[in-house]
Amino acid sequence: MKVYKTQDIRNVAILGHGGCGKTTLVEAMANAAGVTSRMGKVADGNTISDFDKEEIKRKFSISTAVVPIEWRFWKINLLDTPGYLDFTGEVEEALSAADGAIIVISGKAGVEAGTQRAWDFCEKHQIPRIFFVTDMDDPNADFTKIVEDLRELYGKKIAPFHLPVRKDGKFTGYVNVVKMMGRNCTEDGNKFEDVELENFEMPEEVSTHLGPCREALLEAVAETSEEFMDRYFDGDEFTLDEIIDALRQNVNEGSIVPVQCGSGLYNISVLNLVKSCVEFLPSPIRDYVRIFGKDPRTDKAYNVDYDSRRPFSAYVFKTIVDPFIGRYSLVKICSGTLKNDAVIYNYEKDTEEKLNRLYLIRGKEMIEVPELNAGDIGAIPKLSNTATGDTLSLKSDPLVFEKFELSAPYTYKRYDVVNKGDIDKVSQGLQKMMEEDLTLRSYNDMENHQLLLYGMGDMHLEVAASKLQARYKVSIVLSKPRVAYRETIRKKVDVREKYKKQSGGHGQYGDVAMEFEPSGDLEKPYVFDERVVGGAVPKNYFPAVEKGVAESVGAGPLAGYPVVGIKATLFDGSYHPVDSSEMAFKTAAKQAFKAAFVKADPMLLEPISSLSVVVPDSYTGDVMGDLNKRRGRVLGMNPQGDGKTEIVADIPQSELYGYSTDLRSMTGGRGTFSYTFARYEQAPSDVQARVIEEAKAAENK
Repeated sequence: MKVYKTQDIRNVAILGHGGCGKTTLVEAMANAAGVTSRMGKVADGNTISDFDKEEIKRKFSISTAVVPIEWRFWKINLLDTPGYLDFTGEVEEALSAADGAIIVISGKAGVEAGTQRAWDFCEKHQIPRIFFVTDMDDPNADFTKIVEDLRELYGKKIAPFHLPVRKDGKFTGYVNVVKMMGRNCTEDGNKFEDVELENFEMPEEVSTHLGPCREALLEAVAETSEEFMDRYFDGDEFTLDEIIDALRQNVNEGSIVPVQCGSGLYNISVLNLVKSCVEFLPSPIRDYVRIFGKDPRTDKAYNVDYDSRRPFSAYVFKTIVDPFIGRYSLVKICSGTLKNDAVIYNYEKDTEEKLNRLYLIRGKEMIEVPELNAGDIGAIPKLSNTATGDTLSLKSDPLVFEKFELSAPYTYKRYDVVNKGDIDKVSQGLQKMMEEDLTLRSYNDMENHQLLLYGMGDMHLEVAASKLQARYKVSIVLSKPRVAYRETIRKKVDVREKYKKQSGGHGQYGDVAMEFEPSGDLEKPYVFDERVVGGAVPKNYFPAVEKGVAESVGAGPLAGYPVVGIKATLFDGSYHPVDSSEMAFKTAAKQAFKAAFVKADPMLLEPISSLSVVVPDSYTGDVMGDLNKRRGRVLGMNPQGDGKTEIVADIPQSELYGYSTDLRSMTGGRGTFSYTFARYEQAPSDVQARVIEEAKAAENK
């Protein structure tokens, strides 16, 4: 593949709802551009972008795949992203490298939650976009309804560039509103012939919509300059080149979002979409988006704007760590030119490395190239000290770009290693997977003696476990995590405990009288004090008594959870001049703690989280009802704009298990949530009884 100039490159993310046909469309675009001679199919597991074993097995995309294609004088880097919410991190990584987007909509399924999520992503990252309605070959496809739904959501900026024509329920062609040409599908079903409108058989429904659609486009063209506005009011015709140039400006500014149609499965109108990527989506050089880096030596920010004349800089937007093909850092060149023998510098890690090779990556295929210009996307092998989000530059001209934000994972499960001898292998495998996927996190919860795996949803965690087995031949079992309850007391009690042991020689003797009461501070496990008078207990044994209390609060007598909010005061006792020891007094203190705890009206505390749920307004009633069932307390509702509301609530952490799946089910995938730990509160009596019973059962087992 030849080296392309910045202005001839298009970086296009393919977005949409899970299962809407994104991967099939990418396959069709690659075929239409001549990359492949035959289209692969998701069902057959032979597509370019779904090459991972898990993707082939599950028949949906899990990771973002880069598929560069060439068409005439241009190169288009297609970034095929997953549609399922569990793999949002992959989408966000792709969007950090994209300059334009195609949002795919299934003609038969219509506008779905993933469609709206894709739009929100584009709005957040200021990315120009095109809607492509695929599956138009399906008799149930309804283009008109989709356009109406899009306009209801996003207003008049939605502009159909195509109007499909159906005869006897079959997709036979379309009217190109931009060129004012009809296009008829040929007999073999995957090619089109241009037909002048006067010779084109147009159903009444299409002719009714054509006038308003054309007028809206011409108005948008006229608004790009005063000259065009004058010509428009004078009734002058715009040339096709003038229309395309003006519409490109509108699309790039986001004032127009084109809607096109076709079929990815049957490669209908796909080449036209490839052409639209060049005609309407921007190159990396965009006047209205500035790319700022910071010189770490001076802390001064300046824009690089994909200028090939500046010193080299790039950022790593994705990392691949594969046990078979090795480690690759996927980079977008932000300035200058990267050559395959360059010496690059990572300021954050203070490492300098010499490249041996430079690649383009197409699915799992590696294509070696001599260099990459600003704006292009490539892959660098074996950068061991470089991670996703890092900046690469020259040591003589260091630069650092701000790291892109990824969604935080809030779903977690406990995992146990099936074969205890594989613990190190599991840890190493997860570490490599977390380098690839920054929304996957592992945490050793030492307090509750469990290993936790965090992800974006239940499917994300299941896929991670499956990948461990497939890639690294180790197995883990996912289960419900243990909630971090606490134990404390409500009453003040006095106890006296004596530890005395005779074994025929040197014995053990420790006698303590202690007072236990609530300390009022649930942030600390315990507070220790003493008010011994007359030397009843020598001072050198005070630390041993405190150590006994410290060891006791690690696991309370109720259910084995850590104890908090205790004040222990040593006020009396006795000792033996020969048999007393630190160990004896520590043991006596432990006995006193256990005896006092049972008498002091013990209770279980449960962790409470502050929960934020953002949902469309129409779902607020269902979500609030569900929160009430989960013992949540709704504290308020905040309008978020765009028809969405934030619901703020306090909820027991134990009730958040499985919430991700339930929220998606309630809202059709349109709701999101986040939470933070707030405080501990007394657990209801039924919850306490259940937790204590479960603890006893586990102990007996």
